[in-house]
Amino acid sequence: MSPSLSHCFDRTVTRYGSKTALTFKSKGAWQPITYQQFAQQTELVSAALGGLGIEKGDRIALLSENRPEWLMADQGILAIGAVNVPIYPTLASAQIKYLLEDCGARVLLLSSQTHLDKVLPVAGELPQLTHIILFDGTPRGQAPQKLLEWPHFLDQGKEFLASTASERAQRKASLNTDDLASIIYTSGTTGNPKGAMLSHGNLVSNHAEVVELIGITVTDSCLSFLPLSHVLERIAYYSMVSVGATINFAEGVDQVAANLQEVRPTILVSVPRLFEKIRARVYDAMEQAGGLKAKLFYWGLEVTKAAALEREKVGSVPLVLGLKHKIADRLVFSKVRARTGGNLRYCICGGAPLSREVAEFFTLIGIVLLEGYGMTETSPVISCNTPQARRLGTVGKPIPSVKVEIAGDGEILCHGPNVMKGYFNLPEATAEAIDAKGWMHTGDIGEFDPDGFLKITDRKKEILVMSNGKNVAPAPIENTLITSPYIAQAMVIGDNRNFIAALIVPNFEAVERWAKTTGLTVIRPELVKDTRVKALLRSEIDRLMGNFAHFEKIKEFVILPQELSQENGELTPTLKYKRRAILERYQEQIAEIYASIAPVGV
Repeated sequence: MSPSLSHCFDRTVTRYGSKTALTFKSKGAWQPITYQQFAQQTELVSAALGGLGIEKGDRIALLSENRPEWLMADQGILAIGAVNVPIYPTLASAQIKYLLEDCGARVLLLSSQTHLDKVLPVAGELPQLTHIILFDGTPRGQAPQKLLEWPHFLDQGKEFLASTASERAQRKASLNTDDLASIIYTSGTTGNPKGAMLSHGNLVSNHAEVVELIGITVTDSCLSFLPLSHVLERIAYYSMVSVGATINFAEGVDQVAANLQEVRPTILVSVPRLFEKIRARVYDAMEQAGGLKAKLFYWGLEVTKAAALEREKVGSVPLVLGLKHKIADRLVFSKVRARTGGNLRYCICGGAPLSREVAEFFTLIGIVLLEGYGMTETSPVISCNTPQARRLGTVGKPIPSVKVEIAGDGEILCHGPNVMKGYFNLPEATAEAIDAKGWMHTGDIGEFDPDGFLKITDRKKEILVMSNGKNVAPAPIENTLITSPYIAQAMVIGDNRNFIAALIVPNFEAVERWAKTTGLTVIRPELVKDTRVKALLRSEIDRLMGNFAHFEKIKEFVILPQELSQENGELTPTLKYKRRAILERYQEQIAEIYASIAPVGV
């Protein structure tokens, strides 16, 4: 019998019990938790849940930011055969209610009063929800009878520790690969989210291959800030724990830059937006510095590109060019790497397409960025670049246990032990996603290069079909536009239209600095309306559209006054565009674009 997630965890505790498993920052210092301490807390969670009458297969929801208690709760849930249903902490009250109701959660663990305030108004409408566990503090006002504070919950675990020991041991021993481990709800860029049912076997097979392919070892450490509700961070956590590595919990998204320098991780896992921002900030800093510093930076980039080309062509770098490369690395790029802690072995990127320019930038400055591809429904990894086999502009080769085929319409199909059991309580949606032969229809469009590296070109459902019948993939255009130092976000539109347009969010800091040099008033509402700002962005768009077909080029655009955000319902928790919501919100501006006469030649 293949091991369950719980068996993998127990194996690590046996091997590395005294080693630091987790760290978190409290009162200005990083606090360590060993694997043995981690396991002790996990056992108390299992015992407490057993004492509450939780049976195998019962759903337990987790509504929390990343923190040690999230992992302790997860392992405690899994060890008694229950099912972890993670919920993004950024969701609104109505969305949380929908998920709790849909999965029939019996217990909800949440982190703070902020999240409790979202749940209390709807808790009375959820009869199956018998208990709420609060990680932090004492609730304000009159607490509902079903609420327990974390210390009291663990105290109950101590009370039941001995009396439930035999039953808990039997439950853990009986776990197998087919048992349900988690229901992870898709982000829901359109319609209601669907609960992907992932088994122990799905997640064990996937993290075992990730560990092998990336080469993660006991000496590695990571900084955890991508939500654990997202399957990419989840598989990263299981991968790190399976080898006895260390997980450091960031204080928050705004503190990631500072925390990187404090904990100096060897591995960093994130979605493209973080890497895009790092690149933009480096270029921005060089533009501000100017003079010799900027000249050195751009010289270093050119030297490194030249060295890489020589290495690719003839397998070695000429002596003089090699010396220049070493000087550039010491004087310029080592300082850039120091901003990430200076200790990174690999950055791992997934969750959305990464532009080639961003991947190339990290390679040039000496940080190995490994882009992969997958989806919630595939646990998640389907393919990935590895230290031994990398190719910019691709998402690597399929992992060994997974078969990938390209359908006649270009859709990527996947078959392997990573494919979910199905969507919770949605047999028709399951049959639509997984065919009779077990192939997962990903909804993504892609192709293989001659050497077997997979390239994603777009989402099948997001292909823009213009009124002239031409199909346009928005992602490659959007990823190219955001390489401009003056463009922070770009969403391409044009479905059923006669030309392609875009919604552009400027990099306000960069545009404001540019405005000062040209005598413009630095007030954002006026900046986005100023014709000279539009001319600047127009020139950037034209510069970047050179390699696209005529019908794919941006003919018109509108400048948005603020960033697209999760708070406004415009981005998913993994920062993908909620295109339907964005189109609805800016429908007036879009109507104005297309009310104008189409450019000549379209």
